[in-house]
Amino acid sequence: MPDRSAAPRDRPQGVLRESFARWALARHLPGDSTRLGQRNVYILPSRAGWLFALTLLVLLLGSINYQLNLGYLFTFALTGSALMSMYVTHANLRGLQLDLPAADEAELYAAQPALLRLRLRVDRRARWGLLARLGGAETRALDLEPGRELELALPWTPSRRGPQPWPALRLETRFPLGLWRAWSVWRPSRRICVYPTPLDPGAALPAAQGPGGEAAAGRGGEADELDDLRPWRSGDPLRRVVWRKSRDTAWVVRSASASAPPRQLWLDWDALPASLDAETRLRQLCAWVLLARRGSLRYGLRLPGSVLPPGEGDDHARACLRLLAGWGLEQYGS
Repeated sequence: MPDRSAAPRDRPQGVLRESFARWALARHLPGDSTRLGQRNVYILPSRAGWLFALTLLVLLLGSINYQLNLGYLFTFALTGSALMSMYVTHANLRGLQLDLPAADEAELYAAQPALLRLRLRVDRRARWGLLARLGGAETRALDLEPGRELELALPWTPSRRGPQPWPALRLETRFPLGLWRAWSVWRPSRRICVYPTPLDPGAALPAAQGPGGEAAAGRGGEADELDDLRPWRSGDPLRRVVWRKSRDTAWVVRSASASAPPRQLWLDWDALPASLDAETRLRQLCAWVLLARRGSLRYGLRLPGSVLPPGEGDDHARACLRLLAGWGLEQYGS
């Protein structure tokens, strides 16, 4: 049977941490930049600091009991060093400027590791032993030279798809003696969009269709019926080159027949097997969008209640991925 006795002891600690995190984030003004100062840098003794304080207490009691003048001197010297290190540890974070890049074109997929970028600027003082992490990701240690601007790429793995706020950034330091732990928490106001995880391995692209809905013969996914041969011109895609009939100095490509009706590639929700659940369908459609973009195809996207007309290029692919990322979140309570 599961041990339920530990749950009541862990719950108050988790509630206190969540309450403090909300209180700390409320002290940061929302925006794409922030400056760390007295109001948003917090400091407490580390575990080593608590042990050091206990050691000082033992030394003080021993000096009082045995009337050791050198014991007093040694104890108060150590105490003064610890108090000075508290000031240095706090100042190691105070004054840092955090900014987000003007535009971040990184594509994020649920449950896949990604990198989020931000800029860190320092004043005339060097900073040592900084630890930075996003959410619960691994910590990155760094030292900063005075008057420098550094762009960080921090690892983060989103747990779900859809539009969501930036993960909380945590900066921490224990420089110079490790007796104190100073930290700050910041969450930018910018939102990010996490796309569904592409299904791997996924099904092949569906065949292109003509105006009447008939499937295209030959290779599935080709947007045009290729039949005429002509010399290669600048801008022609390489997939139309007929290599068997091309020479080193002259390439031959297939051109779209003027009499053939245009064919469209549709990535359709209803074309998927009925046995697939909603999330698996979204993952398969996401994989199709990536395949179609990689092949420079012209395609459209059909979802229940939403249709994107055929297009091509990176902008069209991002529009399709954004539609897949946000589809059905309200009805599923996400």
